[in-house]
Amino acid sequence: MKSTYIIGEIGQNHNGSVDIAKLIVDLVSRPVKEEVFGLDLCPMDAVKMTKRDLNEELTDSQMNRLYDSPHSFGRTYGEHRAFLDLTDEEHFEVYKHAKSLGLDFVETLCSRGCMSLLKLFTPDFLKVASRDLTNLPLLEIMAETKIPIILSTGMAGKKELDEALAVITRYHSEISILHCVSQYPTYPDNLNLKTITYLKKHYGQYRIGFSDHTIGISAPVVAVGMGAEIIEKHITIDRHMKGTDQLGSLGPEGVNRMIRDIRIAERWLGEEELYIDESVAGAKVKLERSIATRQELLPGHVITEDDIHLLSPGDGYKWVDKDRVVGKKVKATIKRNEIIYPKDIE
Repeated sequence: MKSTYIIGEIGQNHNGSVDIAKLIVDLVSRPVKEEVFGLDLCPMDAVKMTKRDLNEELTDSQMNRLYDSPHSFGRTYGEHRAFLDLTDEEHFEVYKHAKSLGLDFVETLCSRGCMSLLKLFTPDFLKVASRDLTNLPLLEIMAETKIPIILSTGMAGKKELDEALAVITRYHSEISILHCVSQYPTYPDNLNLKTITYLKKHYGQYRIGFSDHTIGISAPVVAVGMGAEIIEKHITIDRHMKGTDQLGSLGPEGVNRMIRDIRIAERWLGEEELYIDESVAGAKVKLERSIATRQELLPGHVITEDDIHLLSPGDGYKWVDKDRVVGKKVKATIKRNEIIYPKDIE
């Protein structure tokens, strides 16, 4: 059974607080239980954070514009972003906490200036946000580290993806590609999950996954059924906290349900084969049909096709075996609507 690599994206849902970030990490690491069958299921595999260098983020006019919003943490957009940004050392603190709980750590680096973070620790993966897939200089310096890279394609077509891959593969090929739509939340008609099968067909040398911005948990489960090997989803400890991403994220109950459903879906998929599973053996005998009598048959009677039909249970002759019944003599009386067994005929 293949296990899906599930990433919980913290993003900016820590609201500028290391303590909140650690609480979200705790949420990700919780064990998951399926109650009906009593299954202990694997929790998420990783958490992801995002590092920005505000000197390389937006134009001065955009950073200085007034940011009048219920979700604002500053008077201007620059002040808002500065409040939400954690230092390299704070990222390292969250990294150590995740590692202590057995989780992988994924880091989105948004500019060259963010590379300083790598002096403190080495993430398990580097993530390229959809907005930076065409930022080829950034891709090059990230690829030079030889750390495995995950690419999001939320604003990309084939041309942009191929150009990004051409840069990264000069250094290594440990690349994962996530189908993504950079619409928050994503309108149902725009999701186009069949892009996953397109990516698997045309970029099968890489690991293919899905970064989800829909409401709810259905899309990630469907994506797993379509072959996604990685799922990324925004998570938070409280969807009603201040912040633009909170409401579109999964809270504790949603995280639990998504992981449960993905891990169960992995078991559903099974093997590409048609076979009779051992678990249905009892139902097969109970419910399938066998050749039975239409009327009482007396000893010496030669059975014709008009004498028989099919009834449950399924522990007798099947219709495909009727030549082993028709033309045979009855040994002892067989009552009407009873199964004909080998002991009854000769």
